Amino acid sequence: MTREHTGASEAPAWRFECYDELPSTSDACIERAQHGEAEGLAVLALSQTRARGSRGRIWADPGDSLALSVLLRPDAAEQVSNTAWAFIAALAFYDGLASGALTPRLRIKWPNDILLDGRKLGGLLVEINGAPADHVVIGFGANLARSPRIEGRHLACLAEHASLCDPRAVAPRILHYLTHWRAVFRQRGFAAIRVAWLARSLPVGSALVVSDGKTYSHGLFTGIGEDGELLLDRGGKLERLVTGEIFYGDFPVKKMEADRASGR
Repeated sequence: MTREHTGASEAPAWRFECYDELPSTSDACIERAQHGEAEGLAVLALSQTRARGSRGRIWADPGDSLALSVLLRPDAAEQVSNTAWAFIAALAFYDGLASGALTPRLRIKWPNDILLDGRKLGGLLVEINGAPADHVVIGFGANLARSPRIEGRHLACLAEHASLCDPRAVAPRILHYLTHWRAVFRQRGFAAIRVAWLARSLPVGSALVVSDGKTYSHGLFTGIGEDGELLLDRGGKLERLVTGEIFYGDFPVKKMEADRASGR
């Protein structure tokens, strides 16, 4: 394990720890938080044996991947909105993977997955303890050098877009942008985060399908609301969705892909 300090002048330096292998970087941060660890801890593992994804899924690690988790302790201004963390983290994730440059090849899928050419490249998991939040642990996972082969899914890796795919180089970039977007939220609120997120998301007017695991809603993406909810135009009727899995494109095709992915 190696340790180093990295950070920007507007925030305390990150305490960056890199391990050859861990069961779960997020579990490591949560355990440290429960023992009083201060905010600013960042844990990177070159391999994970029990990685966790969203909706209780196990994240498949093909090797040479990004497995990074951070521990934050929100201040009073940040405790106003727990939902903002997913969008703040998504911006840091996107900018870290894209080296700060906007590109139409990379898109954020609501609320915080990263797609490359329409295929999932990475995702993150935000775990919040308490209301108001005592601590927040954000786990970032991305396919860097290669993508796993999973039946019924078409995944991407950063090597298809960028030449520098070493997790020890990508992780500090994400930490830099997390510091930046956290400062933006503190100074300008969620409205500024929302504008930046929309600049990196699928274009407004794109067809998408939202599944709650049992039913499907399909329509046109019209943006996100003031609290981060997904806005979906269904034949001229605006729906506001706060949860669900998103599939982009033609409804019959995406419904079939969603059914296959869930084992139905």
